[in-house]
Amino acid sequence: MELRIVQSALEDLQAIQEYYREQDVPHIGDDFVAAILKHCEMLQIYPDIGRIVPEFNMDHIRELIHAPFRVVYLRQAKEIVLIRVWRSERQLELTENEA
Repeated sequence: MELRIVQSALEDLQAIQEYYREQDVPHIGDDFVAAILKHCEMLQIYPDIGRIVPEFNMDHIRELIHAPFRVVYLRQAKEIVLIRVWRSERQLELTENEA
């Protein structure tokens, strides 16, 4: 199964790195991003490992928890699409294009 990262998720990952760069600990942001991407690789083999996102309760919108982040993805027939990477306490809202 393919793993694809859309622009919104890429921007989220860049924002994580930028936040830690602003805190003068850029290595933490880099480590988080690398660990998140490594964690998401398992979705290629186990696409249902993430839980259904409670805010939407739709089987194809799932999330992996990589504390303190939520990695939201779409489980599709031939690919996994990472759509957002947000801090766990943030309320989820997806645009129509993402859902």
